[in-house]
Amino acid sequence: MLSGPGGIVPDQQMQIVHEFTISMRQLEDFQFEVRFDKEQHAPLRMDEPAPLGLDAGPNASRILAAAIGNCLTASLLFCTRKARVELGPMETRVHVRIGRNERGRLRVAGVEVEIDPHFPPGEREKAARCLELFEDFCVVTESVRKGIPVEVRVKE
Repeated sequence: MLSGPGGIVPDQQMQIVHEFTISMRQLEDFQFEVRFDKEQHAPLRMDEPAPLGLDAGPNASRILAAAIGNCLTASLLFCTRKARVELGPMETRVHVRIGRNERGRLRVAGVEVEIDPHFPPGEREKAARCLELFEDFCVVTESVRKGIPVEVRVKE
C-alpha cells in the first residue's frame, strides 16, 4: 500500500475505471512540453515565472487552478443541461493563494472558485438541485480535497 509524506493512503475500495499517461520533455531551462495521450490534443508549453524561468507558459500551480475551475464548471454545466436549465455563457474565476509551509516550502494554500452561470430570470430555481450536487461529481476538485496519493520514482 502506498503512503506518501502526508500519510495519504489510497482508497482500497476504489475501482479503477480509466487510466491515461501524459509525457513531458524539457525544451530548455524550466520550459517543458507536455504531450497528452490523444493526438488531437495540442502540446502544452509550461514554464516557471522569473527568476527560475521565462514565464513562457503556465506553471503547475496555474494548470492545477485551471483543472479545478474547468472541472467544476463542466460539472455544473453537465447537470444544468440534464435538468434542461437555460444558461448564458458561463464564466469562472479561480483565485489561488500560495503560501509557505512550516519548512518554508511554497505550497498551494487555498483555492477559491467563483462560477457565474449567467442564469436568466427563473432558471436559478430550476437549477437548485444541480447547485447542491455538482461539486460532488467534479473528479479533480474532490480528488484534490481528499488528497491524491502520489508515488514518485527517479530512474537511475
